[in-house]
Amino acid sequence: MEKFTLHKGLVAPMDRDNVDTDAIIPKQFLKSIKRSGFGPNLFDEWRYLDAGEPGQDPATRKPNPDFVLNQPRYQGASVLLARSNFGCGSSREHAPWALEQYGFRVIIAPSFADIFFNNCFKNGVLPIQLPESVVAKLFDEVAAFPGYQLTVDLPRQVVILADGSEVPFEVQAFRKFCLLNGFDDIGLTLRHADKIRSYEAERLAAKPWLNNRLR
Repeated sequence: MEKFTLHKGLVAPMDRDNVDTDAIIPKQFLKSIKRSGFGPNLFDEWRYLDAGEPGQDPATRKPNPDFVLNQPRYQGASVLLARSNFGCGSSREHAPWALEQYGFRVIIAPSFADIFFNNCFKNGVLPIQLPESVVAKLFDEVAAFPGYQLTVDLPRQVVILADGSEVPFEVQAFRKFCLLNGFDDIGLTLRHADKIRSYEAERLAAKPWLNNRLR
């Protein structure tokens, strides 16, 4: 997982409450047995005018010109500004996969669904919960100023606005540690790889018959 320390990026506004995970990545794309390639199908039913299926070439699709991510001013956005209860619905981990693979590193909203919120941290995406009044102000600024960017300083736990002012945010210490170091669940375990190998070697030395069962 990519480390997260300081990120500056273009902001795209998702001006809808209760955006659920089926909207973030529709159910037909969950058929894939891979953990990659979901970025082109992020918000698929809103992003395209034709029905999407796994394996389609995005270049053959009909993009919806009215959808925010298809508008030229938001191309290359890496910060998603959202409304309340973002990521509600089913618990599919494919939702943060799709967001991260599209290019989003940060999601800012007044509130998130719990499971989606937790899954973001496990996949290198930083969900930031800010007061609704602050989020509303950010929506106004994004609309008023094309190319609007924000800087997120995770070590200091602040969002730096375009005018240089700072808005603090909360993040649980362990989640912050994992993001700063690029540790997903597997990465956390692999920190102890030497101890695991040593334990396995000692166990097989003491109980050699186990070796036959492991083959």
